[in-house]
Amino acid sequence: MEALRPAAAAAAVPVVSSPDPRLSISTRSRLASLGRTQLGFAPGVRARPVGRDCSGDGARRSGGKEAWRGRQQARCTAEGIERGLLFGDRGGRVDGAAEDAVGAAVPERFKVVALMACAMCLCNADRVVMSVAVVPLAARHGWSTSFLGIVQSSFLWGYVFSSVIGGVLVDKYGGKRVMAWGVALWSLATLLTPRAADHSTVALLAMRAFFGLAEGVALPSMSNLSSRWFPSQERASAVGISMGGFHLGNVLGLILTPLLMSSVGISGPFLLFSSLGLLWLMRWANGVTNHPRESRFVGASELRLIEDGKSNAAVGNGEIPSVRVLLSKPPALAIILANITNNWGYFVLLSWMPVYFKTVFDINLKNAAWFSAVPWGTMAVSGYIAGAASDYLIKAGYSLTLVRKAMQSIGFIGPGIALLCLNYANSPAIASLFITVALSFSSFSQAGFLLNIQDIAPQCAGFLHGIANSAGTVAAIISTIGTGYFVQWLGSFQAFLMVTAALYFVTAIFYNLYATGDRVF
Repeated sequence: MEALRPAAAAAAVPVVSSPDPRLSISTRSRLASLGRTQLGFAPGVRARPVGRDCSGDGARRSGGKEAWRGRQQARCTAEGIERGLLFGDRGGRVDGAAEDAVGAAVPERFKVVALMACAMCLCNADRVVMSVAVVPLAARHGWSTSFLGIVQSSFLWGYVFSSVIGGVLVDKYGGKRVMAWGVALWSLATLLTPRAADHSTVALLAMRAFFGLAEGVALPSMSNLSSRWFPSQERASAVGISMGGFHLGNVLGLILTPLLMSSVGISGPFLLFSSLGLLWLMRWANGVTNHPRESRFVGASELRLIEDGKSNAAVGNGEIPSVRVLLSKPPALAIILANITNNWGYFVLLSWMPVYFKTVFDINLKNAAWFSAVPWGTMAVSGYIAGAASDYLIKAGYSLTLVRKAMQSIGFIGPGIALLCLNYANSPAIASLFITVALSFSSFSQAGFLLNIQDIAPQCAGFLHGIANSAGTVAAIISTIGTGYFVQWLGSFQAFLMVTAALYFVTAIFYNLYATGDRVF
């Protein structure tokens, strides 16, 4: 340990030397950046003045001078003081290598949400590949429009079963492990999909169902990790970032898939996105834990900020309520119905937009992909705006119930009006504009019913999310197949768009009557 200078000698300007030259570069600028709010969240750590006498006050705050020396072997330098304040004395939680990793002053929870956003991006990109590839596959195999809807919905056959199972597994084992297995299995299914399509239609449907089975755990895992890693006043922004990645997956899939198919072949996009999933898995396995308390990269200040913001998540008996008990509570029913409506509209747009632009406006597949991608890009941005606005209102003192209802009202009434207007679009640009408005407003549901799951059932959020997701998946299957039959029978998308808009309006009324931000389970 570097010897301390006498107080008299340090009275003028303390002269210190860093034993680690890496810490002497831009120390003040790095410390100052800690006081700023990053990505819209409240700052976890604020920079403190350097140059204090650590022989008295600082030592007493850590439990006494001798204990401080014994545990830390402190170096009384400006850098050493600030590093002690930042990482705290956690019994060796953060060693030299970890300090270098966190030296950029990025709180660990931001790294976790960035990885979650990447996983959600791959989750949706892998889905969208088939929405584009199905057009040349249908031409090759001579599929009718109604059978094309069956192929599109086959993903949901597995998804409907894994949602509840995944929710229970997440509550029991945590989101990290369940998400890792999900990504590994759906990446494998993505890789094998072109081979299955070449083998037989039955093999393709089975592979898509397996793909959906693996992807069903993604949203419950994301919800679980967001509730553990973020305080309530930051959770909407965290979910907004994660779901922003989810919607950007649509953009990447819709843009890259036709380009890769034209240059490499139908197998090109499947190979690319499955490889990205395996690369993500290697980073996730070594960089994330189920809870911030388990991570040696989380400092004392950040852990305190996270846990102090979880007043709503009181400890319960750990028992999962039965389905009958869940369905007997109107707030739970409001969430389930909201998920049904959200999935109904979402999968209609996700699965049929390239076909819509090709059928209604007769534009080629590449241009159809571009027109379909623009709305999803704006949805990623508006989802984060919804989360930030929700967090702002909660910090300003508005009740959770009021904020959740306001966000959900925007998330349903806005898309309903936009879909009604879509019936009168007379050009692909106008149609893309209305779809963009519909999806932008729809993303406000992320700060509505999706977060409301954690509000009313913090101890069994995965289970409730799984039930709501399963019900929503059944609705998505009906809407995806139903769109195909409606278009084939009536020769138009108009009737189904009107049905979807009406469902948005009815559900918005029900949610406002029965939803609550208070804990129910």
